[in-house]
Amino acid sequence: MDSLKLLRLLFFSSLLLQLLHYVSGVGVNYGTIGNNLPSPKRVAQLLQSTLIDKVKIYDTNPDILEAFSNTGIDIIVAVENQHVSNLSSDPTAAQLWFTNRIAPYLPATSIVAIAVGNEFFTSTGPDTNPSTLFTAMQNIHAVLVSRGLDRKIKVTTPHSMAVLASSFPPSSSTFALNLMPTMTSIVGFLADTGAPFMVNAYPYFAYRDNPSRIDLQYALLGNSSTGVKDPKGYAYTNMLDAQIDAVRSAIDALGFGNRSIGITVSESGWPSKGDSGDTAATSENAKTYNTRLIERAESNRGTPMSPKDVVEVFVFALFNENQKEGGVSERNFGIFNGDGSKVYELDLSCKFCSSNGEGKLSGFGEKGSSGPRGASVWCVAKPHADEKVLQAVLDFCCGPGGVDCNDVFQSGGCFEPNKLHAHASYAMNAYYQMHGRNYWNCDFKATGLVTFSDPSYGACRYPQQ
Repeated sequence: MDSLKLLRLLFFSSLLLQLLHYVSGVGVNYGTIGNNLPSPKRVAQLLQSTLIDKVKIYDTNPDILEAFSNTGIDIIVAVENQHVSNLSSDPTAAQLWFTNRIAPYLPATSIVAIAVGNEFFTSTGPDTNPSTLFTAMQNIHAVLVSRGLDRKIKVTTPHSMAVLASSFPPSSSTFALNLMPTMTSIVGFLADTGAPFMVNAYPYFAYRDNPSRIDLQYALLGNSSTGVKDPKGYAYTNMLDAQIDAVRSAIDALGFGNRSIGITVSESGWPSKGDSGDTAATSENAKTYNTRLIERAESNRGTPMSPKDVVEVFVFALFNENQKEGGVSERNFGIFNGDGSKVYELDLSCKFCSSNGEGKLSGFGEKGSSGPRGASVWCVAKPHADEKVLQAVLDFCCGPGGVDCNDVFQSGGCFEPNKLHAHASYAMNAYYQMHGRNYWNCDFKATGLVTFSDPSYGACRYPQQ
């Protein structure tokens, strides 16, 4: 590629990143500590007709990994805390773990990350020595590198907010002193590998323990009139943003302020029921919090400290788990009951996810879409779309977007008609299919249109996932 073409591609790629109205998907945590839960296959069928495009599990359950194959839903798997020590002891152990637990399900199941441990530093037990976590992460990453999978599958670890020495004010937050050396290694690893820093953040617990000092709307992600002001001038109208920025400050305090490290809220939710005296744990509060959390996950909004940084969010949790240890609230964070009925009404509908276009979320026992996500669905350019945007879209999809555009090059099956609109439509559809046929992957600054009519013609065949 000559320098002029390269500069043109870089220009249009940069332009597209500014033009695209990016809408994040929504993740959910799928726990299985219950004796009354639907089968993984039924769960996968239900989620295909929702806006949920990422599922995080707490192990490598083979039934779940098999059930989510060819669904277009990304999966984050986990190394259980009790296995971290073993995987840190010998690189061969990590190789064996991957070979047995992950490799058999690739590439049909879209595994995009491995969470090594869960709140490892604040867990108790004989196998939770903090020094082993970083080594285990390195060993698993080395396996991915050896198999050429390190770009597709990231290695990270979810932390609780307790890893911070304090979380207020957000701009002054640091990690606990005893964790500084290991945290420095882990954050450096995440920066080097492009993996996100994961944190489990629960405004519910903060409010439950201090209801007289914390405004309920502030905890429920509302536009709290009381709010919180940081000494450096940041204003917070909800607690989750303050928690995220506290983590950001702690990362910066380690000396990584000039590195690009994304923050993912790996768990956040609100219980619908609690112990006697827990007035915060109600269905109404749970519905309010999770509705606002999903709206936040779908938005393009950052935080007061980092307004341009998109924060990925995983709702906790998919199910009430009737066998979890702890108080009543621990068993009642679910959106669904174990029998598949909805705990409360929550809009997870996805307009373009089902073959009939309804995308209506229904309970597990109700009639609903169980077809593949986006079955017989294509993405094309709108008839009168702005040509400058279409050109930027075409250059992006055929360049950094990773689309194979040979068919729209001269002598390709889709070269004729040699029109920008036709070429852009082909590229947009290929990008849309590659990324799981989520409606936000066919936005392209409002120039894309999802259609249920096959746009293929003659020798030009528009791909499907």
